[in-house]
Amino acid sequence: MAEAIALIDYGAGNLHSVHNALKAAGAERIAVTADPKVVRGARRIVLPGVGAFGACAAGLWGIPGMVEALDERVMVQGVPFLGICVGMQLMATRGLEHGETAGLGWIPGEVRLIERTDPAIKVPHMGWNDVAPTPHHDGAELLEGGEAYFLHSYHFAAENGRDVAAMTDHGGGLVAAVARDNLLGVQFHPEKSQRYGLDLLARFLTWQP
Repeated sequence: MAEAIALIDYGAGNLHSVHNALKAAGAERIAVTADPKVVRGARRIVLPGVGAFGACAAGLWGIPGMVEALDERVMVQGVPFLGICVGMQLMATRGLEHGETAGLGWIPGEVRLIERTDPAIKVPHMGWNDVAPTPHHDGAELLEGGEAYFLHSYHFAAENGRDVAAMTDHGGGLVAAVARDNLLGVQFHPEKSQRYGLDLLARFLTWQP
């Protein structure tokens, strides 16, 4: 039987916490996997990520066949996909942390350092903050207004505003979520966001984009 969810293990994710949160949200079959064959058989895919963009990209591309399997299953076959934190950032065209690194290129944009326009604003952006959904044609049903837990110094600057599904404010607007078709990426950590995060994961588990 195909695994319902593939939780990608590429050495850069908070896997234990994400796995537990998915279970708490109602997931029954979760494969924590670095096997492209398992990814090709999954009905939903979750890509977590913590750390630097370049290191996470190196870990993902370092698994033979993994990026190809993700492209095939997500972009060609259209299974629901959720990227979390750096997993969301990897959906971009490129990241600019410690030099330029190519991303998956699924949603045009780049990941760049949060600019401190106010000396009182701290970087990294850490702690609870509002999530404000934007008028959006895809994935809007997954996101609700509320508060979630953030921890990041770099942010996703999307080229097309239609790909921005939610915003937050930290000395100015920052993208909190991107979405298009079967893709959803969240900058915050659902697994650390208590009821708000679990409710989001529960909606993802039944999402039919």
